[in-house]
Amino acid sequence: MFAVVRTGGKQYRVADGDKIIVEKIEGEAGVAVSLETLMVGEGASLTTGGNVTAEIVAQTKGDKVIIFKKRRRHNYRRRNGHRQNLTVLKITSVA
Repeated sequence: MFAVVRTGGKQYRVADGDKIIVEKIEGEAGVAVSLETLMVGEGASLTTGGNVTAEIVAQTKGDKVIIFKKRRRHNYRRRNGHRQNLTVLKITSVA
């Protein structure tokens, strides 16, 4: 049995026991959260709705992304970095 859930503006296909990395969700490690479910599938049948619960495993940060801006012949250079806040979820139940 699997489900398609939406969080952080993205969609994920999940099943029981899966671990996914999503954009930051507020909460401490060990807290259970409910995800917005778009559809649930079992075998060849698909249905809308359903319920997916997940447990927060950790709050972490992604890899650093370097932003570099330069304009030729104008002595203009800017370097900036960014690390996205992420949440690691473990899917506990798909219904």
